[in-house]
Formats: sequence, C-alpha cells, structure tokens
Amino acid sequence: MADTDASQPVAPGADKTPDSLEVIRRFAETYAQRTGTYFCVDPSVTAVVLQGLARHKDELGGALCPCRHYEDKQAEVSQAFWNCPCVPMRERKECHCMLFLTEDNAFRGDQQTISMDEINAVTAN
Repeated sequence: MADTDASQPVAPGADKTPDSLEVIRRFAETYAQRTGTYFCVDPSVTAVVLQGLARHKDELGGALCPCRHYEDKQAEVSQAFWNCPCVPMRERKECHCMLFLTEDNAFRGDQQTISMDEINAVTAN
C-alpha cells in the first residue's frame, strides 16, 4: 500500500486528470479531423489547452474553455456556451484557445493528432 501524507491537500479530480486528458485528447483529434481544422504549430499551446479542458471536466463536470475568465464557472458549464467545442467554434470555426485552427490561420500547424508523450514532454516542469 502506498504511503500518503494526510497533511498534503489533494486537488479535486487529481486522480482523474490523466484519464480525462486522454479522453479530451482523443476528442480533440477526432474533432479536428472531422472539421478540417488543425492544432497550433506550437504543440505546447495544444497541450496546455487540452490539460485545461481535462481539469475543467474533472472539477466542473464539463470541458469548459480554459482560455477565458468566468465569474461563475459552474454556471457557465450549465449554460454550455463555452463548453468545448464552444458555440463560436461550432458556428464559425473560431477557437479562442487556438486549439482548432483553420487552414488560413497563420498559427496553424499541419497536425491533427498529438500523443500523450508529446503533451507530457511539453508540459513537464
């Protein structure tokens, strides 16, 4: 049995994020391929956004856009406007987070996939 330090707080959803990150990663790859969009040329942008989406999914129950400020995140999740893919993305292919980029976007890379190893490599501190 692993030793645990009861004095160390455990973040909500800390045990779920790796699984949630994999789910979000697969969703993002499928969505990019389905919509003809691409990830950012800088893989760290993609990785950080995916991590934020996974964290919000664990903490709030929905993949709320991590690139915006909210007065009440739980209320925003309930309204679903900014849940990924957000309404601007679904309606106009406008992704504020730069996760899903169209052909004409100067920051668009040529990838529609990203591995967990890539995510972990660019986000390791």
